[in-house]
Amino acid sequence: MGRGKRGLLAAAVTVVCAVTVLAVPGTAFASVPAGPADPSPAPSASASATPAPTATPAPVPDAELEKVRARLDGLYHDAAVATDAYNAAEEKTRKQSVQLARLEKRTDTARKKLAELKDQAGAAARAQYRDSGMPPMARFLLSDNPEHFADGAGTLLNGARATKKLIAETDRVERELKRDTDDAAARFKKLERDRKDKAAARKTIQARIKDAEKLESQLEKKEKERLAELERQAARKAQTAWLDTGVLKKEADAAKATATATSAGAKAVAFATAQLGKPYVWGAEGPDSFDCSGLTSQAWADAGTPIPRTSQEQWKQLPHVDVTEMRPGDLVIYFADATHVGMYVGDGKIIHAPRPGRTVTVAGAGTMPILGVVRPDA
Repeated sequence: MGRGKRGLLAAAVTVVCAVTVLAVPGTAFASVPAGPADPSPAPSASASATPAPTATPAPVPDAELEKVRARLDGLYHDAAVATDAYNAAEEKTRKQSVQLARLEKRTDTARKKLAELKDQAGAAARAQYRDSGMPPMARFLLSDNPEHFADGAGTLLNGARATKKLIAETDRVERELKRDTDDAAARFKKLERDRKDKAAARKTIQARIKDAEKLESQLEKKEKERLAELERQAARKAQTAWLDTGVLKKEADAAKATATATSAGAKAVAFATAQLGKPYVWGAEGPDSFDCSGLTSQAWADAGTPIPRTSQEQWKQLPHVDVTEMRPGDLVIYFADATHVGMYVGDGKIIHAPRPGRTVTVAGAGTMPILGVVRPDA
C-alpha cells in the first residue's frame, strides 16, 4: 500500500475512534492544545467520575403478557391439530400395513395353488402325449369292444368333467390373484400417502412447538411466573363461569337415577389416575408418556373397551351424552375442531394430558371450551 493510502486509512480510523468515543454517554472531554504530543498520559476525567447507574428494564405489562399467553395458546392448539392428524395417519398406516400383510399371504397362497393347477394340466397333457397323441374322443369312437366302449364312455365323461373343473379352478384362482394384487397395489399407494401425511403433520408439530418454546424463552423468570399465574387465573375464571351454570347440581340430580360410574368406567378412571405426573409427548400412547387422546384411548383399552385413537374420531364415533348427565369415565371433548380430550372423574374435574412441556394432571372440566361429552360404554 502506498504512503498516501496509508495516511488516508490512518485518518479514517482516527475519525471512527473519535466518533465512537464521543458517542459514549457520561464521558468528559478537555481541550487539547495544538503542538507536540505530551509523552506522559493525562489523567482521565472519566476515571474519577461516578458511573451512571444501569437502567432497570420496565416490567412487561399484564396486557402484553396476555397477548403472549394468547399466542402460546394458538401455537399449542395448532400443534394439537397437527397431533390429531399425525395420530390419524399413524392409525391408517398401521391398518394398511396389516391389510397388506394379509393380502401378501393370500397372494402367496394363490400363486402356489396356481402353480399346482398348472402342474396338473401339464400332467394331463403329458398323459395324452403318451397315448400316441390320440384324443380320448377318437379312441372312444374307434373302440369295437362293447365293454371297452362302456368303460371308455365313463372314462371320457369323468375326464371331461375333470378337465372342465381344472380349467374353472385355474380361472378362478387367476382372477383372485389379480384382484388381490390390484388391491395390494392400491393399498400400498394409500400407505405411502398416509406416511407422507404423517411426515407433514410431524413437521408442523415440531415447528409449532419450536415457535412456542422460542417465545417463552424470551421471557424473564419473573415474567414466566406472572404468565403462569395469568394462566391459572384464566382457568379459574372459566371454571367458575362453567360451575355457575349449575351443571354440577344437574349432574347430581341425574346421578340419583343412574349409577355414578360403571365398573368399566371406574377402571378407566383408575388407569388415568395412575398416569398423573407423566409427561405429555405428542403421538405417545404410554406407558411412560401420553398425548391427550393417547391417555383416554389407553385408559378405555385397559378397561376392556377399545375406542378410536384420536379425539376427533372419539367425538365422531362414540355415543354423545348431555354434559349434565356425564359420569366418571366419560370423555369431555374440547374446542370446535375436537382437538383435545380429557376424562371426566367427577366433582367437575377431568384428568388430561394438556400440552408439550406439561404432565398428566387434574383440571377443572370447564377450563376450556367444551364441545360435548361422549360415553365409550354407553
